[in-house]
Amino acid sequence: MRLPVALLRSLAQRTELIRLHLVVSAGASQVLRHELPSDRPSAEALLRAAGLDPDDPRWVVHRDNALDAPIASGSYRLDGTVILPCSSATLGALATGTGHHLIHRAGAVALKEGWPLILGFRETPLSLLHLENLRHLAWAGATIAPPIPAFYLGGEDLDRFLAAYAVRLMDHLGLATPSADLRWGEDSTTESNDP
Repeated sequence: MRLPVALLRSLAQRTELIRLHLVVSAGASQVLRHELPSDRPSAEALLRAAGLDPDDPRWVVHRDNALDAPIASGSYRLDGTVILPCSSATLGALATGTGHHLIHRAGAVALKEGWPLILGFRETPLSLLHLENLRHLAWAGATIAPPIPAFYLGGEDLDRFLAAYAVRLMDHLGLATPSADLRWGEDSTTESNDP
């Protein structure tokens, strides 16, 4: 769950974001049971793991079966949707339009409304079915952003790789963010020749 934690931290730093919706699937809850020191794995536990306050009114937590949630409708405006990590089941549901829960519905709404939809697909190796589903979703307008470490950053600090990945996701949401030397060519010890 370190991937969503890195993104949640980046999103929380953006004070202009007045509402941040969070859905944790049943499958992710099972993973949280193994990865978080919490008796009750939940969206709130994930926020706490990110060092964030679950009582902050900006966070709106939805149950995965809450198909009546505002984010299930295109008439509720969103700036973008990120599914992280994106499982192969979610990928398949989005590619075929056969969603069964709120994450699927929110992704389908983003596609039909033309909002940014970013999929942090995490499977490897990729089967032909994965590749076809990824192709369909890219053609439909989704951004496919597998969590691949930016090895050019150097070092072995996993948190630095995760932060760089979060910066890239924020870029695709249209939320330019200070990158603390997490981009190619950025180095605090050298001057830029860019205009």
